[in-house]
Amino acid sequence: MGFPTDFLWGGATAANQCEGAYLTDGKGLSTADVMTAGGNGVPREITDGVVEGNYYPSHKAVDHYHRFKEDIALFAEMGFKTYRLSIAWSRIFPNGDEEVPNEAGLKHYDEVFDTCRQYGIEPLVTISHFETPLGLQKYGSWTNRKVVDFFLRYSETLFKRYKGKVKYWLTFNEINVVSTKPWMAAGVDSDDEQTRMTVAFHQFLASAKAVQLAHEIDSDNKVGMMYNGHTAYPNSSDPEDVQATTDFMHKMLFYSDVQCRGYYPAYKLKEFERDGIVLPIQDGDLEELKKGTVDFLSFSYYLTHVVGKESPLVFTGLNGVKTGYKNPHLKVSEWGWPIDPKGLRYALNLLYDRYQLPLMVVENGLGAVDKVEDGRIHDSYRIDYLKEHLKEMKKAIELDGIPVMGYTMWGPIDIISASTGEMMKRYGFIYVDVDDEGNGTFDRIKKDSFYWYKDVIATNGENLD
Repeated sequence: MGFPTDFLWGGATAANQCEGAYLTDGKGLSTADVMTAGGNGVPREITDGVVEGNYYPSHKAVDHYHRFKEDIALFAEMGFKTYRLSIAWSRIFPNGDEEVPNEAGLKHYDEVFDTCRQYGIEPLVTISHFETPLGLQKYGSWTNRKVVDFFLRYSETLFKRYKGKVKYWLTFNEINVVSTKPWMAAGVDSDDEQTRMTVAFHQFLASAKAVQLAHEIDSDNKVGMMYNGHTAYPNSSDPEDVQATTDFMHKMLFYSDVQCRGYYPAYKLKEFERDGIVLPIQDGDLEELKKGTVDFLSFSYYLTHVVGKESPLVFTGLNGVKTGYKNPHLKVSEWGWPIDPKGLRYALNLLYDRYQLPLMVVENGLGAVDKVEDGRIHDSYRIDYLKEHLKEMKKAIELDGIPVMGYTMWGPIDIISASTGEMMKRYGFIYVDVDDEGNGTFDRIKKDSFYWYKDVIATNGENLD
């Protein structure tokens, strides 16, 4: 059987990690614009506004804002069928709460989508990808129900403006990151579970209403949710380790349960009872959740966890990425992330068995240090990583019958790392000459993996051996 003939091969980026031009054409500040650069083992910091003397990677990134035509042409050369990108909310509504959108921002994305269409590339657009307008801090960001209305105004503006240009949408990137890094996900820096669950409820409601709007404005629109692909194995066959793993997965999967099924699962409601969590539900909200379920489920996949009874995630990888107990069967990346291709097939089965919705892998890749030798980058390690993951995805399609819509590798061009703010942690098929301080020529160079992925797409995934 192989991959479907209409399989959406491509790559994925995020505006705050690639665009730069952070105040160009009327753009306002976002939550990403006040996150400093970190490093290998050094966490990023959130500052009170832009502080002189600090380096903020999103301000320059890789200048995709001015070079998108060049970059999309390179994606087209690889044969991309789709390009997953995000729109910077603060380019359209600079403070988040304006009544009239910023025309310069809208026009920019018109040009981006027109360029994609020129090459036959289908845009897959994330409406909110880790950059809430900083201007919404005066409301308490997503703790305040008013932000639901601001998000809907923004979403409606996009659906109407880009009708006929975009039909695949994702509401929130990795929405379950509200439980792990709420500043990135929602512009709220809090460890309080009541606060986080209030934020999650407001985003669920906003997403459900946006899904309905998208369908009303254009019946061709397909709207998905995006799950940060946490998948875990028990540390042993000890029933307590198995239960701890179930508990961990519940904390992650309840997000997709709500968006895919349209209601809060019983296990989460019981947890709320025990912990005294009260959701800010108003009349009609639960009906909105039911009416606004998504058309498909997309997810990121980088690693698997190992969970035990002693603690949900005992060992911490580099840069604050908690990976759990060490899995003796797996190698790790330069950043301490376990490399588990077979886990991708497991994740695809888990999610399809749970929801029976079409799936899409919208992030998967290897962050590594690339060396330029005589103007070339020989990244066989990246090819090996992706090849093994694609083989397992192919098995999920061929052997397990999973309806996988597409695959967008993260990220097809070197961009700023979200977890560290570094450039040296590179993912791309295309090298960008920029260092960790934002210095360089910004020239684009094709890596060996560029030509490999071009062949993968040309053969629809048949040449993976």
